Amino acid sequence: MKQIERKPSWLKIKLPTGEGYTRVSRVVKEHGLHTICSSGMCPNIGECWGNGTATFMILGDICSRACRFCATASGKALPPSDAESTKVAESVKLMKLRHCVITSVTRDDLPDEGAQHWHDTITEVRSQNPSTKVEVLIPDFNGNTHLLDIVLKADPDIVAHNLETVERLTPSVRSRATYQKSLSVIAHIAKNGYLAKSGIMVGLGETPEEVELALSDLASAGCKAVTIGQYLQPRGNNLPVVEYVTPETFDKYKAKAVELGFRFVESGPLVRSSYHAEESAKQSK
Repeated sequence: MKQIERKPSWLKIKLPTGEGYTRVSRVVKEHGLHTICSSGMCPNIGECWGNGTATFMILGDICSRACRFCATASGKALPPSDAESTKVAESVKLMKLRHCVITSVTRDDLPDEGAQHWHDTITEVRSQNPSTKVEVLIPDFNGNTHLLDIVLKADPDIVAHNLETVERLTPSVRSRATYQKSLSVIAHIAKNGYLAKSGIMVGLGETPEEVELALSDLASAGCKAVTIGQYLQPRGNNLPVVEYVTPETFDKYKAKAVELGFRFVESGPLVRSSYHAEESAKQSK
């Protein structure tokens, strides 16, 4: 696939500045935290940190998988830090967050794939911040419903798991996850009464019909909130961008998702999984 070199005007972003950005950056650094905002090279880091929000990444910053779209480092990770749950909870309090988002690297190397650490982190955040809404963006836990239930028992407000891309492209985009396995994870979340959320990237060579099918599959699995954003190549060894999808096409995808019954849809070139997460919580009730 030929890589597109020049980004269109609608993908221009402002450099991160301001008091809010500086405050969040300082808390993250002082507590030795990992955020997907930095590790994932999110284009919205200036806006989100400037508004006092951040997506915390637990279980370290090295993933056991090597998905071709992802900027997070992969390889052999260190054991989980026992202090991490407390640090995240304290940081949520210092940032005075009304809505926090927690995600993680995938840890296939751990016996429970990090499920108990997830549970403990959510529990600690709730204990120190009883009025804060907790949204989690979880890995697939290899489809193991027992491990999923360990996380769900901590009672997060929103549970997200990203489908990432259309079915045809999944084998070339994701290293171990499968399209059907991710749908089964989302279905399990919804079946257990939690607000299920997911996200997909476009610009990897998918067709509009494939995107609409993926949205339909998510809706059928019980997903109620969805984000649709432009894939941007984070590094030279990641997949190249095949197409810069126009804002008009994103509007069409949003209209389709609304038609399918999603309660919350965020669709646009710079949209990412936790973009406007607090709004998604309000609108998805």
